[in-house]
Amino acid sequence: MPENVPDGSGEQVGRREGMFGVRGTGDTSGYGGLSRPVQMPGSTPPPYGGWMDDVAAALAEAARSAGVEDAVERVVVHRGEITFFVRREHLRALAARLRDDEALRFELCSGVSGVHYPDDRGRELHVVYHLLSMTHNRRVRVEVTAPDADPHVPSVVATYPTADWHEREVFDFFGVVFDGHPALTRIQMPDDWPGHPQRKDYPLGGIPVEYKGGTVPPPDQRRSYN
Repeated sequence: MPENVPDGSGEQVGRREGMFGVRGTGDTSGYGGLSRPVQMPGSTPPPYGGWMDDVAAALAEAARSAGVEDAVERVVVHRGEITFFVRREHLRALAARLRDDEALRFELCSGVSGVHYPDDRGRELHVVYHLLSMTHNRRVRVEVTAPDADPHVPSVVATYPTADWHEREVFDFFGVVFDGHPALTRIQMPDDWPGHPQRKDYPLGGIPVEYKGGTVPPPDQRRSYN
């Protein structure tokens, strides 16, 4: 589909090989020869169209009133959806404004997602917040980044209590440390589980995996080919 083709204006942050980035016998998808760029959508200049301009203007004014004028790094409108890239040190202040400002009123954080881009140097870890305004019937995304060497992002649980378990899941699977979280512990994997399974550098095969007494062999030992 045309909307799935990179627009060419964004930054390429890597290249994906195979269906899941697995090399050698671990790739059982049949797409071992697939190669495509991992490219971010480029920044979108205003006007964005419709209510998105109202939200962008209200957020810029809210950031100024909070004394964090440079909080929003860039704005991306892609496939009809708007994302605000926010500097992580200003996330907590901006989250409160997004919830409380009368022109914004994003009362609900419906989810927190983690993404790992190992080749996006200095910004390897991305955290995405999905916000809903029930007052104005609008949805936006807020995205922050952190480097592997310093995987810390402020927790927004004090503003959005629904983010509690979502932040724990991102910590569990990606290793992002949410500073100020009331109980940042693993939520799905055992407490002593090594590593963070949804990172791109986590092995998908080649090592035996044992979970609650059951052993799952690595992919290259599960089936044979001739």
